[in-house]
Formats: sequence, C-alpha cells, structure tokens
Amino acid sequence: MRFIDKEDISGKRLLIRVDYNVPIKNGEIQDDNRIKASIPTLKMALEKNASLVVCSHLGKPKGQVVDELSMKPVAKRLGELLELDVLLAPDCVGNETKEMVNNLKPGQVLMLENLRFHSGEQKNDPEFSRELSSLGEAYVNDAFGVSHRAHASVVGVTEFFDLCLGGLLLKKEWEYLTKISKPERPFILISGGAKVSSKLGVLNNLMDKVDCMIIGGAMANTFIKAMGFGVGKSLVEDDLLDDALAIMQKAREKGAGFYIPVDFIVGDGIDSNEGIEVVPYQNIPENKMALDIGPATCTMFAEVLTKAKTIVWNGPMGAFENRAFAQGSYNIADLVADLQAETIVGGGDTDALIHKLDLAEKFSFISTGGGSFMEFLEGKVLPGFKALQDKG
Repeated sequence: MRFIDKEDISGKRLLIRVDYNVPIKNGEIQDDNRIKASIPTLKMALEKNASLVVCSHLGKPKGQVVDELSMKPVAKRLGELLELDVLLAPDCVGNETKEMVNNLKPGQVLMLENLRFHSGEQKNDPEFSRELSSLGEAYVNDAFGVSHRAHASVVGVTEFFDLCLGGLLLKKEWEYLTKISKPERPFILISGGAKVSSKLGVLNNLMDKVDCMIIGGAMANTFIKAMGFGVGKSLVEDDLLDDALAIMQKAREKGAGFYIPVDFIVGDGIDSNEGIEVVPYQNIPENKMALDIGPATCTMFAEVLTKAKTIVWNGPMGAFENRAFAQGSYNIADLVADLQAETIVGGGDTDALIHKLDLAEKFSFISTGGGSFMEFLEGKVLPGFKALQDKG
C-alpha cells in the first residue's frame, strides 16, 4: 500500500474519499471528530499545492436526494477547521460539478454533494465510478470507516487511476491494527457491548492470538446463561448459548484466560433509576436486568489488565448512557488510560465513552471505524485496503 506522505502529489488535483458521516441535528453537526481526523491529510496536500476534491456520504438517502442529508453543514465546518473557503458542488457528478472541478486552483478545496444521493455509489457501478474518477488526477482513500464497503468511491474508482494512495488517517489505522498480528505480550482483548452475535467472529479469530479475554456488557449475560444461571429480564441471545460454551471451551484448550463478570449492578430497566442493587452473577433476580458490571468484577478485571502490554477494547461494560449503570465502564476506561501499554480502542460506543471522560489523549490509538475495525479484527480482508494494495 502506498501513502500520501511518500509520493509526489505536488500540484495534482486529488479526489479524496473521507468519512464525514457525522451526526447532524437541525442542520447542526453534533460531533465533528471524523472531520477533524482528516485534517492532517488535507493540510499536507494543500501544503504541496494540490487542489482537493473531497467526497463522502452522509446518512442513508438510498439513492435519492434528501435535503436534510446535504453536505452543506459539513462543508461549512471543514472550511472553519481549514481556515479557508470550502466550495460545495451541487452534485457529486455531472456537468456543473465537472466545470467547478476544472476551475479549481491549487490550494483550493471543493466538496462534492452526498455520494449516496446516487444509487451507483453503493452498487459500485462502473459508470458512476468512471464519472467520479474523472474529477481527479490521483486518488486518496482516507476513509477507514467505510473501507469495509466495496462501494464506488472506495473500490470502483481505483480502476481508473494510476496513482492510488492511502491518507495519513488510513495509514495510522493500518499501522496500529497490523500491530495486533504481532503484539507485545500479555495481549488482552476487552469485549463488551450488547450482543455476542456481533462479536463472534472477533472472539473466534483472536482466541489464537490473545493471552486473555475480558467479557462485559450485555453480551456477558449470554455466557452466564450458557453456564446454567438465570439472567432475569436481561438482554440475552438464547440461540448463541452453544456458541458461548464453545468459546469458553476453546479458551481452556488454548490456555487463554477468559474472564466474565462475577457480580452485576441490576435495575428495573435500561432507562430506569429504580430497583438498583449489586448482586452476584448466580443471583440475578427474575424481575431485574443486569445493566453494569459490579465492584468485585471491576477489581478482578483490574488485576488482569494491569499486567497487559497490548490491549484492544471494543464495547462498554454496561448501559453507560444512564449514569446509574456507567461506573463499570468508567472504571475500566480510567484504568486502561493510565496503563503503560499499547491501548487500541474501536467502536462508536467505546469511542463516545472515552471522549465523554476526556481520556482520548491517554490512549495509544482510537480507531475511526466501527464496522471496518470489527471486520479487521475478524481477520477479513477490507475491500478498501485490498483496492489500494492491488494498485500499489
């Protein structure tokens, strides 16, 4: 794979795929971290006198023009961050857009309208890919968050460029995630969140690589029930009980540590502040939900984690959006942030948790991709990576 900092892009017009799929409410951006993450790549290109044609999707317009999903507020915010005017094209393809691109001068930035206003984007349509590629002289993928998608702006366009590069953000993702294949040991995976089903591939793939696995969040309930204990009204995946037992058996065979909660904070419901108490894992009341790991579990997990040299964390320990069930996640975040270890975090909820606690600077790396991060951990080949490697 070739990257933007190692190639001559001076004076070129670059088509740059970014991931600006940011939350917008009433026309206002709620979280601009994804935009900020791309700034180093864009500034480097501008310093080399390149002109930039920036493209992204926003939301799920399903091939239709949806005014609420226009890139207009994103272009405005990007201009503020770059401290220059960012032009917005009326579309991502077409004559009017092509004319704006042709008039672009070195050092200028043009943002294309939402890629997913055209169905050809998600279909990886060759004709749409060709039209899109005609807007640049070289291609840069700096959108790790969509690199697991075989879409036109990620894969299809690369067929029409001689020079295809990864941006600085993509390079950072690549470098940190490939460290997982040769980690400094002990190597520990922390896996939380709601469902075992979304993590099965990760647990099975990393079992051969990790020294320990720590399980929290609602997905722990499935393991508790698989062991023969009741979980009350807690979220559980009954169809995965055999899979949960198989994972625990595999850990024993591999000699890997496998840690699940020994106590829980339970309550009447995920949004409730009623009926809160701490119970051991064997005694979850029938009318309650397990919604956070308990204090004894926090202590046990801490003893395991303090020995780690590499930690990969995906998924919170409980329903942290409700402060009543956030302490377990807060405790683990504070602990991991202070460790002298390589700490790699992925997934939107875990990212949100760490930013909420203002701990982002204390982690080695926070991935910008949810699905891409998970598929990489599952051992899958990401189409966006493969497309760049094929052109490399």
